[in-house]
Amino acid sequence: MFALVTFFLWMVMYPIYIKILKKLKVWKTIREDTVTGEKSTIFAKLHQHKAGTPTMWGGLFLVITLIMIGISLLVQKRWWINNSLLSRPETYVILLWFFGMWLIGLLDDFLNIRWFGRKKGLSAKAKLILMFIFAGFISWWFYVKLGVDYINIWPFGWEIHIGIFYPIITFLITVSIVNAINITDGLDWLAWGLMSIILFVLWMVTFMNQTYIATTLVVIVIAILASFMFFNIFPAKIFMWDSGAFAMWWLLASLIYLLNMRMWIMIPFVIIFGLFILDTASSALQIFWKKRFKKKLFAVSPLHHLFENKWFHETTIVMKAWFIQAILAAVAIIMLFYQLNWAFIG
Repeated sequence: MFALVTFFLWMVMYPIYIKILKKLKVWKTIREDTVTGEKSTIFAKLHQHKAGTPTMWGGLFLVITLIMIGISLLVQKRWWINNSLLSRPETYVILLWFFGMWLIGLLDDFLNIRWFGRKKGLSAKAKLILMFIFAGFISWWFYVKLGVDYINIWPFGWEIHIGIFYPIITFLITVSIVNAINITDGLDWLAWGLMSIILFVLWMVTFMNQTYIATTLVVIVIAILASFMFFNIFPAKIFMWDSGAFAMWWLLASLIYLLNMRMWIMIPFVIIFGLFILDTASSALQIFWKKRFKKKLFAVSPLHHLFENKWFHETTIVMKAWFIQAILAAVAIIMLFYQLNWAFIG
């Protein structure tokens, strides 16, 4: 019911929001420089046609999410449901970092639109510092406040207690997840189609784990992405940008750590996150090659832009990536069901 209400709210408000953004001239500017400082000529040529597309999709993302939380509180007060979307054991941590990172993304979007700063928005260094602060805080919270010091990596082991290394490892994982999705978010609906499939798997996991409030929150986000997709299939009518992307990244990271407390989610997650890892590895390799050998390994990176430049149209790359992601999701689901069955028999 919450997912349906969310979807229809988006369908009504989305066209209105796009018109408002166009009127305010809140639109995309094309990146001109690479991470290492050179001019991104190939990228600019491939994506120049997207300049002027409205952005800051995350603004409506926040509004709809707040509306759904308000509705849940209202119907709980009326005694129609037992719980709202605000739950200390299931959603407090998720929503805390969701809204915190949304604010950082909103600041970056605003600076980008108004062309503040040499890099059009927050610099990579500033975003990295803020990311480190939040990643450190979330790792500290799970370790100190929730008392978690183990990682479930079945079939290699059950609860492997790593003590003080837990916040260090989760800090690195969080930063890696955020950067991986950021790097992959370069084609219309590439990253968010892959993310939708990942969230579908996590929706099943939260349901099997009987964390139904978290399940409801996940399915609300899936409904939001579904309506986003309805209006945003190539060519894009609006871009998510950091105000929405930052919130999504951190929702995913905190959800993984909550599930790690109760289930063997880490290895299945690595599998369904495989395309993000591959894309990020190609970008890291490109940076290393330019630093070490003073020349490019690929004509352009990450991998999806190389495919776009050399072989395939943007929509072809996206659809093939979705197909591969669906297979990876099926493998992860089979693993999860096998684990549950094995644990039950054991």
